Amino acid sequence: MNVRYLKDLCFQVRRDILRMVNHAKSGHPGGSLGCTEYFVALYQEVMRYNAKKFTMEGKGEDLFFLSNGHISPVYYSVLSRSGFFSIKELSTFRKLNSRLQGHPSVHRKLPGIRISSGSLGQGMSVSIGAALSKKLSKEFDTIIYSLHGDGELNEGQIWEAALYAGARKIDNYIATVDYNGLQIDGATDDVLPLGDLKKKFQSFDWNVLEEFNGNDIEKVINILKKAKNEIGKGNPILILLHTTMGYGVDFMSGKHIWHGKSPNKEELDISLSQLPERLGDYPFS
Repeated sequence: MNVRYLKDLCFQVRRDILRMVNHAKSGHPGGSLGCTEYFVALYQEVMRYNAKKFTMEGKGEDLFFLSNGHISPVYYSVLSRSGFFSIKELSTFRKLNSRLQGHPSVHRKLPGIRISSGSLGQGMSVSIGAALSKKLSKEFDTIIYSLHGDGELNEGQIWEAALYAGARKIDNYIATVDYNGLQIDGATDDVLPLGDLKKKFQSFDWNVLEEFNGNDIEKVINILKKAKNEIGKGNPILILLHTTMGYGVDFMSGKHIWHGKSPNKEELDISLSQLPERLGDYPFS
């Protein structure tokens, strides 16, 4: 683990996110900034994959499914910086006929994307199907990962899937909830209180792990590796990852209004001034 490089990469990914959303004049920076450490940890340290020989089937590889597809900026940035496609393509985000649509889409065949997502609540069901497929194919050493927003847990399909995964012992699956306490209309406690998520998932026979600093790259890597050690023990695994929406930019941090708001030029400049330029290589004009 090269911690300095990973921290520098997190700075770079956040710069990518802000530039992409500003350039497109639309998008979702808040959750993307908050989940940066998760994506960097997953693709740089934890998950097994072959970026140069991407296939939809992903035989012999770990698979990841993004359920809360609106945070596509962070997903695209990390995919490009992990070798799936050219970094230059980030400048086409949300443009007409771009492969980088506002929500991930398989229609344009962008490497790294295996499902179209954005209609919230579906990713856990898809992930369970993939996990069952891996078991049927006797790929017992591969793992399915998924990410979900805490506001997404308002969707009933999540709870149907969670009930099924626990009952059927889908133990090659690690789901993570981005637990930032905010959603598009405000605090989750105000919109629809989630209660004790840990006890709820445990009551569905999930193994639940929790990390209270989801914006510390080392701690995120450690909780993901801890989850990997629980694979194959008879229970699906859930990580409750406490993050801060808009992390890294002071006026966005912890503010639900940045769930889906694009920064203007002045706000972009202020944001970038707070994020050290480490790796360079920007595709934007």
